[in-house]
Amino acid sequence: MLGDNFGSAGWPKCGEIDIMENVGKEPGINHGSLHGPSSTNATSDLTATITLPAGQHCQTTFTSTPFEWEPDAIRFYLDANLYATFAAAQWPPGGTWIFDHRFFLILNVAVGGDWPGSPDDTTEFPQTMLVDYVRVYKHKT
Repeated sequence: MLGDNFGSAGWPKCGEIDIMENVGKEPGINHGSLHGPSSTNATSDLTATITLPAGQHCQTTFTSTPFEWEPDAIRFYLDANLYATFAAAQWPPGGTWIFDHRFFLILNVAVGGDWPGSPDDTTEFPQTMLVDYVRVYKHKT
């Protein structure tokens, strides 16, 4: 997800929330991450991982990635397992917690970039992404 002010603020000032991120060379590991601006580093980041049970891969196992987002806390799940809670109070020094405004969803298969690096001879093509559904709920106020 990217902050809806991406066009005017740019990245990382708009904020980025990675609900489900998997690197091909780590097929059984899911990453949940927050990225935002920092006055002391290129970005401020918090990341947590969860490993699927032995033999299961993110690319071949149906999973759900529930995600709870409040103005001052974000919780990541894999299926029913809470594996990370990030709060504004624990944001790295020099960084700005900017996860209190509107964001938009991005569903994509990315190849290359700074992380995990450029494709090589072990990179498998073609790739597909199958999404059964996306649901968004809002707490009653």
